[in-house]
Amino acid sequence: MTDSSPSNKKLQGKVAIITGGASGMGEATARHFATHGARAVVIADVQDEKGRNVAASIGPNICTYVHCDVSDEEQVKTLVDATVNTYGGLDIMFSNAGMARATHACDQSVLDMELSAYDKLMAVNARGMVACVKHAAKAMVEGRVRGSIVCTTSVAASIGCPKYVDYVMSKHAVLGLVRSASLQLGAYGIRVNCVTPGAVGTPLLKDMFGCENDEEADKMVESRSILKGGMLRPNNVADAVVFLASGDSEFVTGHNLVVDAGFSVKVG
Repeated sequence: MTDSSPSNKKLQGKVAIITGGASGMGEATARHFATHGARAVVIADVQDEKGRNVAASIGPNICTYVHCDVSDEEQVKTLVDATVNTYGGLDIMFSNAGMARATHACDQSVLDMELSAYDKLMAVNARGMVACVKHAAKAMVEGRVRGSIVCTTSVAASIGCPKYVDYVMSKHAVLGLVRSASLQLGAYGIRVNCVTPGAVGTPLLKDMFGCENDEEADKMVESRSILKGGMLRPNNVADAVVFLASGDSEFVTGHNLVVDAGFSVKVG
């Protein structure tokens, strides 16, 4: 069971959805949300066994798991509608689901891009984000909720890369979505921000860089960290998401909160 003892519960009584919540940064954030007093945390993912296990470990009185493929808009709509119907509203959407690649090749480039793989990746990373923002925002507007929507981008959202061009394109798209949606939804008191992780030892990073184990992933993370003295972990990103989801960021919208141990300063 998740410890819910902190005296400063920043999300007391809130209802939240986390896509891609079965592992990595999504799982860490689900645990943080519960610790900070959220009354309902709905994990959405396609990793059913992992998702159910995470929800059970947090506690069925707080956390539930729902199968949802974000590339299918109808599934996203059903997820949001079911959450609103069950809990009476939606306060927070953490649109975090994403994929590193949709092909066995690790170096999608312009010259040899597999467009079928590109379509699959963009359907999750870009189209899926739009669906989550759209339906979460509609629920918040209809419920008159001054909610918070947080999307996961990447340091790849602001730089070019000699590899992974489809992934880089998808993350640029998310940054554009957040900036435009924040302008459009501000009139309803809805905030839209994104969190930009650097290299974090998650299943996505292992897949993207072909890391065979945690030790290789840690070396990858450390090599990209300018800030020394520790290792960037999913919990660090979850802390940033809690900030963006809570009243601590009451007047923060359209913002790209970078959590990358200084990596983008060096390459920017």
